[in-house]
Amino acid sequence: MIPAHILVIDDDDDILLSARLLLKQHFSQVTTCKSPKEINVLLSHHDIDMVLLDMNYQKGASDGREGLYWLEHILSIDKDYVVILMTAYGHVELAVQAIKKGATDFILKPWENEKLYATLSAAFKLRQSSRKVKKLEKINGSLQKDQARKFEHILGNSPAIRQLQNTLIKVAPTDANVLILGENGTGKQVFAYELHQQSLRKNQIFMHVDLGSLHGNLFESELFGYAKGAFTDAREDRPGRFELAENGTLFLDEIGNLSLPLQAKLLSVLQNRTVTRLGESKPRNVNIRLITATNMPLDDMVAKGTFRQDLLFRINTVELMLPPLNQRSDDILLLATHFLASFSAKYHKQITQISDTAAKALLAYHWPGNVRELQHVLERAVIMTDGDQVTEEDLQLNPQRFGSSVPAGKGMDLEDMEKAMVSKAIEHHKGNISRAAAELGLTRAALYRRIEKFGL
Repeated sequence: MIPAHILVIDDDDDILLSARLLLKQHFSQVTTCKSPKEINVLLSHHDIDMVLLDMNYQKGASDGREGLYWLEHILSIDKDYVVILMTAYGHVELAVQAIKKGATDFILKPWENEKLYATLSAAFKLRQSSRKVKKLEKINGSLQKDQARKFEHILGNSPAIRQLQNTLIKVAPTDANVLILGENGTGKQVFAYELHQQSLRKNQIFMHVDLGSLHGNLFESELFGYAKGAFTDAREDRPGRFELAENGTLFLDEIGNLSLPLQAKLLSVLQNRTVTRLGESKPRNVNIRLITATNMPLDDMVAKGTFRQDLLFRINTVELMLPPLNQRSDDILLLATHFLASFSAKYHKQITQISDTAAKALLAYHWPGNVRELQHVLERAVIMTDGDQVTEEDLQLNPQRFGSSVPAGKGMDLEDMEKAMVSKAIEHHKGNISRAAAELGLTRAALYRRIEKFGL
């Protein structure tokens, strides 16, 4: 039995009955209708693989113009539909014209059963090949940035990192949903990718989606896809990220930024394991491994009613809490050395080591931007240095660079220091949030959260 859905359109009841009796023996589903005017409804409510379309519907017509019209109409909905035309009038010119307009094949009535079966079987193979090619094209287009990005492996010997690595080894081979928590810059995406690389889906796609940048219809169209004509700029059918990640891993970053209505839509998809494209009514099954991440306190948000508890239960079968860099000081020099080698190669420099004074400065610094800030500091140092080693001056790293009111002395805890640094950065850049965030090694969203947290 071939797992295909055939739509047969003909105004002759005998033809429809004959087609149904024959085709249901070989194909999983057969739908028939007498009028091509039902095409829009049928295509929107069913996942049709092939259309067997008669060319004449008006009494006495034999020129095939109606069939050619409806052929063009079907292909305008989706140019990848497989349409096989059938007629009792076997004009060579008509067949040639039909193929030129996009028909896959041409069948004469009355047909030979073996011939019809062979034609539809070949057409189904063509349909499957076309789907695979189209999906690969969409994946390649969506993942150009991810393919160009070089993911760093998890580095660290600190107890916290070793414990996380042990958990990761246990969890990765399963399909359990994983929630990764941690401040900005702690490496949540690196951990997500490592989970994928050690999973049974490692040879399939890893799809990264930043939910913090998606709002309203953009969220739905990006994640769930859309049908042609669903909105003004929807010029063709497009699968969403859930469909593109089929059989692979879907990483939803910044999940804490979702509004309650969008949380409800995401929960529905995760519960049913189906997505419905905008402009369609038929659900599509999806098979993905879900990993989510956020730097926001989801438990507190649940208590305040700003994050759904049922969604939290759904996404955190296993929870990984990544420590900030200042809590894994054993790893700072290891990471710095790794970044030094990486950026030395990237910028074609022969920088072999970090000076002792530079190493001490790295260890003494608070690292509010975590590993990401360390990476940026080393990249800048490699660019600026003229020698074969990075010096303290090359780092341009001074715990008091935002003013003398950020002392390293007594009477000031970690949170006070962070508040003072944020305040001085904003003051230094005259309220320019983008520049202040860049100086601190934070995203704009992370800086806004700290401004709210400290009441600045």
